Amino acid sequence: MENRQSSRRSYDRLEKAVSGILGTGEITKKLSQVLAYAAVKGSVSYQEIKEIIKDDPEDVLLLAEKWRLLLAVRTTKSSAWEDRLLLLKDGEIYEIPNLIRYLVKHALDTGIWDPENTIIELFKEFEDPDWEKITGLVRSIVEKATDYKINSNQIKKICIQSGLSNRVDGLIAELKAAGIMSPKLGSIPDVLGAQSPIYELNPSVII
Repeated sequence: MENRQSSRRSYDRLEKAVSGILGTGEITKKLSQVLAYAAVKGSVSYQEIKEIIKDDPEDVLLLAEKWRLLLAVRTTKSSAWEDRLLLLKDGEIYEIPNLIRYLVKHALDTGIWDPENTIIELFKEFEDPDWEKITGLVRSIVEKATDYKINSNQIKKICIQSGLSNRVDGLIAELKAAGIMSPKLGSIPDVLGAQSPIYELNPSVII
């Protein structure tokens, strides 16, 4: 009984944290339950979501994909978010990005959606030598982004301003691995206009 009550309190804390970005409601409650499960396993199947929420997973999965909280494992060509093929049927698997996993685990304990501290925690896990500068770097990237998009030339300038000019490519790779951003390969006009690759930011990890 005590373990069940403790789990219930953890779910309530996570729902409170997720409500801070998605708003309150039944769908937030269901998505929080799915995220708690996915944070432990690293992924969740369509069948498992049905069992967790006792309902059709469609609305939950559409919301999770919109906020980049869960990503379809199936792709059309690359692992970029825009190439993930969201199919709503049995047999499909959805993975939780690295930083979202950390955010969920932190929120289960605290009731707070805290990108800043979880970014520090994750980049320590990456053994990044400049982990203490990463939150400032991400904050600057967010400030320069337009509609959650930023190009690599802008990121390079931010790295230079942050004293990280010798690590641009490595940091971009780590930001992608963390689930903070992803290449937006389909934005050919944007790429041509910027003369630089474009990245989209994960709206759920905005500081």
